[in-house]
Amino acid sequence: MTALLQVNNLQVRVEDNEILHGLTLTVNAGEVHAIMGPNGSGKSTLSHVIAGKPGYEVTGGEILFKGEDLLEMAPDVRAARGVFLAFQYPVEIPGVTTMNFLRTALNAQRKARGESEFLVPEFLKKVRDVAASLNIPMDMLKRGVNVGFSGGEKKRNEVLQMALFQPSLCILDEMDSGLDIDALRVAADGVNALRSPERAMVVITHYQRLLNYIVPDFVHVMSKGRVVKSGGKELALELEATGYAQYEDVAA
Repeated sequence: MTALLQVNNLQVRVEDNEILHGLTLTVNAGEVHAIMGPNGSGKSTLSHVIAGKPGYEVTGGEILFKGEDLLEMAPDVRAARGVFLAFQYPVEIPGVTTMNFLRTALNAQRKARGESEFLVPEFLKKVRDVAASLNIPMDMLKRGVNVGFSGGEKKRNEVLQMALFQPSLCILDEMDSGLDIDALRVAADGVNALRSPERAMVVITHYQRLLNYIVPDFVHVMSKGRVVKSGGKELALELEATGYAQYEDVAA
């Protein structure tokens, strides 16, 4: 079986700083992987490089997505092929309603895949059905993208995007950041509803509490730009109890 995502000996620089120092990770379809580590360990850098965010220089290694060279693809091509990144801090887009944003983005992906674009009536039906399944009120979709949204609403909006776009790989970059317990539970329920044998998820977080709601199959500890330990969900509980200091020397 070809892995959905293969990161092999990845080395990445930002300006004069090497952030990732030979990171290796394999994610198969149907799996949920949690990546944990202290600030500055390279977790968000990994997610941004996979998604194609500019400003990162890959100096070594490779990323394969469905067996193809991901680093050769433009960001929009990666999205059309099935890569989705939920940002830690979703951006606001004043003047663009969430509904128009979703329709434009979904049709751009469909066009890139050679599929027919949704007309307004069929798109409205689809988005209503998906929003209802996630308990997202339709009035939220009439507002500007993330404008005036609470932290919980921003994360629910990203879950709605995932449900509409149906990506093969979902990367959740610290989706618990700034959420209270109730908002976290709602967002996590939406993510769990999207778990399937065809879809993989990479959940990036500092804290074990998110993994009470999105229970991972595998947990990886990052320190100083590489994965230094992997295990099952119990590894997250161990980290909660002991912290990350014990892995500093391993990464050195």
